[in-house]
Amino acid sequence: MAGGWTLKAHRYLDGRKEYRLHSLAGETRVVAHKAVEALVDSHLIDSNKKFPAATFWLTDKGRAAVAARLPPGT
Repeated sequence: MAGGWTLKAHRYLDGRKEYRLHSLAGETRVVAHKAVEALVDSHLIDSNKKFPAATFWLTDKGRAAVAARLPPGT
């Protein structure tokens, strides 16, 4: 997400939920449920909780965690 990808939770009428990262170029990647749940539980990301496709964003805590891992000056 910090690299410009958008994380969405896609929910289906049959009860399935799938997490996918979407790039600006149109590429998508499936993300494991446990990975997303760990980020939410750690308050690093949050969502708008919309149906059928909720969009996630980095929280202040998440942005700080990303910034702490970047080389100085980036």
